[in-house]
Amino acid sequence: MKKVGNHKSFSKIFFSLAFVLVTSLSAFAQDAAKGKELFNTNCAACHKLDAKATGPALRGVAAKYDKEWLYKWIKNSGELIKSGDAQAIKVFEENNKVAMTAFPQLSNEDIDNIIAYTSEPKPEAPAGAAVAGGATADSGVSNNVILGVLSLVMMMLVVMLFLVNNMLTKIADAKGLEVERKDRSIMNLFRAYVKNQFLVLVSVILLLLVSAYFAYGWLMQIGVDQGYEPVQPIHYSHRIHAGDNGIDCKYCHSSARVSKHAGIPSLNVCMNCHKNISEVAETTATEEHSKAFYDEQIAKLYDAVGWDKSLQKYTGKTKPVKWVRIHNLPDHVYFNHSQHVTVAGVECQTCHGPVQEYEFQKQFAPLTMGWCINCHRETNVKVEDNAYYKKVHEELSKKYGVSQLTAAQMGGLECGKCHY
Repeated sequence: MKKVGNHKSFSKIFFSLAFVLVTSLSAFAQDAAKGKELFNTNCAACHKLDAKATGPALRGVAAKYDKEWLYKWIKNSGELIKSGDAQAIKVFEENNKVAMTAFPQLSNEDIDNIIAYTSEPKPEAPAGAAVAGGATADSGVSNNVILGVLSLVMMMLVVMLFLVNNMLTKIADAKGLEVERKDRSIMNLFRAYVKNQFLVLVSVILLLLVSAYFAYGWLMQIGVDQGYEPVQPIHYSHRIHAGDNGIDCKYCHSSARVSKHAGIPSLNVCMNCHKNISEVAETTATEEHSKAFYDEQIAKLYDAVGWDKSLQKYTGKTKPVKWVRIHNLPDHVYFNHSQHVTVAGVECQTCHGPVQEYEFQKQFAPLTMGWCINCHRETNVKVEDNAYYKKVHEELSKKYGVSQLTAAQMGGLECGKCHY
């Protein structure tokens, strides 16, 4: 008799293998998630997944090297190079002989998790991603459309009135009615206007008042650039840097602490971060600007400082960046940033507005003399734990009989304080 296998045993084996496979895939997903966390903590400063940074790109690194070799290399690359390992020496020389930081604290399991993360396939870009400078759909009705519709309606009314007038004239002529036709030419109306002395007098007075009003408004705006928002040669988003990433204003504008001027940050300050950050996260994109737009601005920065992204070194070919100045006081006005920022403890946003929300930097305040004087009259000087003002505060507080002093009470309205 022909023997038949045990179907129940086969089913058990099949489901056991399926369970092991699913468990393995689940464990891989967990390892990859943990590996991403370890990668960001230990590796991201020098490595990227898909682009060369200080070190090589790491996606698919498990397929290039033996795992046991990777354990030794990651834990102590220097020792492996000194031992004369051919693979280690080759990698060392391919990366400009830059020694890799040793990570003896990472276990083999940690390294396996990192390898699992670097072995994940590269995600595809979304099909509907916007391109830089691309047109976006306008959800509302533009002003031009509204004006066009209104103009069309007015033209239709004029045509209708003309047709009605023409038809009434024909009806009157058909019935033999005489229609009085007055001379309504422009010259005739002008002659009638000139003969009316009262109307001419009222018109002249009204014209003078309106002219004076607009002339005064125009003269008062001379030198006032409130709301000035120029386009810079390299777009810089304060919203991303100061807002999303919480970078302190004085990290870039460090001279504001000790100098009269806040200064334009050197491009080397930008490269402190952007030497390793050549692309921005997808979450930085807005309706106005896509991720590709911001990546293009970083490319402009690299071009200006002469940074070769592929070789991870400076070429020596630099280009000046012609920044457009936004805040510009008259030459006879003295303003010291360090006195306000360091001594008085004034926040940057007091004068420059909520810069952490600005995609484009603009002039927030009018920066007029009246605006500065009002601030000096209303702002109490921060004297707590402030040795600079301790003595003068004790004397003036006795004089005025108050515990708080404004900048005006401390001489902030004297002409020589702000004018040469």
